[in-house]
Amino acid sequence: MRTEQKQQLATRRHWRVRKKISGTKERPRMSVCFSNRNIHIQFIDDLAGVTLAAASTTSKATPDRDKLAANAASAKSLGVVAAQAALAKGIKHVVFDRGAARYHGKVKALADAAREAGLQF
Repeated sequence: MRTEQKQQLATRRHWRVRKKISGTKERPRMSVCFSNRNIHIQFIDDLAGVTLAAASTTSKATPDRDKLAANAASAKSLGVVAAQAALAKGIKHVVFDRGAARYHGKVKALADAAREAGLQF
């Protein structure tokens, strides 16, 4: 499969997920983005168009950020950090947005770690 086709399929997957979910202030969207090197998580209120909380492997608030990468082990630890950031802002219920990624591997590890840390979705 060519690169353009893969990108097109990923874009379609992302649109298919996003047309079904939306975040509010009471229940924001937990958006997860995986690049080749980093993981980014945002808690977004789509009605107001603002990010309420965020966590990333590149943020200074993340402990041991030099050792983290875009793998399942790092996703687990970052899921806990993201849940703590959300709980500090008073966010307990979220809508999970996996983007174009399949719910498997590092996406599943991140979601399970966030659930264990106290988020409900």
